Amino acid sequence: MGADGSFRYEIENLPADEHGNKVTVLKCHGRLISENAAELKEIVKPLLSAGGRTVIDLGDLNYMDSSGLGALIGLKMSAVKQGLCILEFVNMTPRVMELLRISNLSKVLSS
Repeated sequence: MGADGSFRYEIENLPADEHGNKVTVLKCHGRLISENAAELKEIVKPLLSAGGRTVIDLGDLNYMDSSGLGALIGLKMSAVKQGLCILEFVNMTPRVMELLRISNLSKVLSS
């Protein structure tokens, strides 16, 4: 991550889970903001189309604005609509959880 706290990510393919689903983990770092929210969507949408279980780890995000939140909500809705995959968000920081609570979206991303 650069000195400006820009967004970056790592993708890790894990062994299949107990249900036989392939598991892909996307670890997010830095700031998820309007300048890079579209990048996150471009990364995740093909993973959703491939099916299996996609886990987005938000544990190292130090900031997220409304565009970042919108990207997460849009991805969750795409996953539900496609029905081919499981999309999970894990390690949400207190800052991200507060944003979800304020926007009344914590149940959408936790389920």
